[in-house]
Amino acid sequence: MSINREFLHAASINLLYVGLVLLTFVIVERLVYYGYLSVQRARIAKAIALAVDANPGYPQPHIEPAADVMTRSMSEFIDAQKGGELPRARIEDLSSALFLRVDGRINRGLWILDTIVTAAPLLGLLGTILGIMDTFNALSAGGISDPGAVSRGIGSALFATAIGIGTALYGLLGHNILHRIGERLTDHFKVFLLETTLSGCAPRREILAQRAA
Repeated sequence: MSINREFLHAASINLLYVGLVLLTFVIVERLVYYGYLSVQRARIAKAIALAVDANPGYPQPHIEPAADVMTRSMSEFIDAQKGGELPRARIEDLSSALFLRVDGRINRGLWILDTIVTAAPLLGLLGTILGIMDTFNALSAGGISDPGAVSRGIGSALFATAIGIGTALYGLLGHNILHRIGERLTDHFKVFLLETTLSGCAPRREILAQRAA
């Protein structure tokens, strides 16, 4: 069974174009979402700061309801501690569970960037190999007598590698930026959890050290 290398070469380039579109969509969506979370983070930080000033031993901030995962998780954590009935171990388990929830929501979709960054150069290389093989087959069949046509065929084949490398670089840059922003958001959420359990779980100096870091 013969393989249509020209079709596979074109398909590999088209897949790289699809990867570029997907990268752009994920990067823009995450940046918008992180911007929204940053606004909510500032609002939560202000509420906690006011509560700590009012009652440093056991702050009970009033957080306005919102749909984002960070605000909902903080409200759940604060409500769970009201009345002081939960043991320390249960509070720590709840804190860990909420942190994992927020971390998973913040980093959702980043695996797509990682996958495309890894696959794009390989897909580009595959497209180049298929394109060169198609050009050499045409040469061996005696169907190309113009050297310029051969150069154009090889140049078209190498275009796939260029697109693959460019896609990978674009995705790598976007992934690193998003990963850094996501880390900052999750670090702030971890500090929020610690600050709202001051009376039973952590001394004040630990929280200040966390914030300073």
